[in-house]
Amino acid sequence: MSSREPRSNLHTRRAFLRTSALGAATGWTIPLFLERTFGMLDATAADAAVQTLTGRDAPILVVLQLAGGNDGLNTLIPFADDAYHKARPGLALAADKVLKLDDRHGLHPNLSALKELHDAGHLAIVQGVGYPNPNRSHFRSTEIWQTASDAQRNESTGWLGRYFDNCCAGADPAVGVSIGGEVPQAFASPTPTGISFARPEQYRWRTTETAQGRMSPSEFYYRQLNRPEEEEAGADISEGGSIGMIGGAGAAHATGLGPLEYLQRTALDAQVSSDKVLEIARKFPARTEYPRGRLADGLNLVARMIAGGLPTRVYYVSQGGYDTHANQQGAHERLMSELGGSLAAFFKDLKLQGNFERVLLMTFSEFGRRVAQNASGGTDHGTAAPLFIVGGGTKPGFYGAPPSLTKLDNGDLIHTTDFRNVYATVLEKWLTAPSEKVLGRKFPTLAFV
Repeated sequence: MSSREPRSNLHTRRAFLRTSALGAATGWTIPLFLERTFGMLDATAADAAVQTLTGRDAPILVVLQLAGGNDGLNTLIPFADDAYHKARPGLALAADKVLKLDDRHGLHPNLSALKELHDAGHLAIVQGVGYPNPNRSHFRSTEIWQTASDAQRNESTGWLGRYFDNCCAGADPAVGVSIGGEVPQAFASPTPTGISFARPEQYRWRTTETAQGRMSPSEFYYRQLNRPEEEEAGADISEGGSIGMIGGAGAAHATGLGPLEYLQRTALDAQVSSDKVLEIARKFPARTEYPRGRLADGLNLVARMIAGGLPTRVYYVSQGGYDTHANQQGAHERLMSELGGSLAAFFKDLKLQGNFERVLLMTFSEFGRRVAQNASGGTDHGTAAPLFIVGGGTKPGFYGAPPSLTKLDNGDLIHTTDFRNVYATVLEKWLTAPSEKVLGRKFPTLAFV
């Protein structure tokens, strides 16, 4: 954020509302950040493929939350460890099924996209990520991850909110964009920054029909993105489908504002027409085919925002359903398939845009699962899990020590890497931000960037 090019050729508010087709439907209700954004898009739609008005080489971080507690042992699989197979007689994946990365570890067979990125040198895997004195509550552990706090300390501001406050003063509110049902607590700060798309109550849907009498592809895409989460196919409570993006205590808490005031302060005007977002979809369509699903829809939107020139440094996307206490096998296979297919389309899209080198994607889940399977064919809340770093600027390989499957803490893995080491690395080496100021103290960095 330290090297932002001055905005030029942007319409004034009056000129925008008078002359831009994008402003016709909303009049004075359009928030200032949308006015600037869509004015920029209107001026540059003919040939813009990168964020030319905010710095062609500016780095972008995409945070992908695997909400519900992803089973790390069936994601990055220690297929050569006998303890893994003994602890999971019904859930362990055989060595000949996994996508082998070395002679010890392999990826879930539905993560072929990550395997291809690994083989191309664009995947880093941080092993045994967690924190001291782990908490097994979804909400509290998510809050710890989002605020970067110690387990015994409550922190109201989010780690990304502190990054925005300390490093992005005067930036457009769209410096942080969340795709999901709420602004994540990671964005919380005394000075509200960051916006959220995909809140159904904040978009007015008007039926848009094509000449063939069918819904346009753009509108269908956004309807899918905005449908209630409980209507999502496969969102069975027994499969963990009820756990979506858990926002901790909520981003508004840190500001002292009520939810409505917070949304107003962060430029989320409930009267803004969805046509404004649809305009980006029309001008900057995906350059590859995305699979169906909420995660793919979210990453599709992120790719369009990047192509369209939104001055965003951090995007936040979530995939729910990982609370697999029962009947895990089928549910986890589905989640891995959705994850792998969505990432494959997203990174192919970025490469076709010419933006692949500018984007770093980081996954996280609030905790892993216990080593042993339970009596219901699932796994219970655990502690440490692997974390993926993907992108053109990634230094590939394994980072951190793999946790032991035999030396456990009451059946749980003992973490070997503090998640704040990952945050510090992303802040220092990717966003060029002072990590100590953002995280409250100095954490060692890793070498994946």
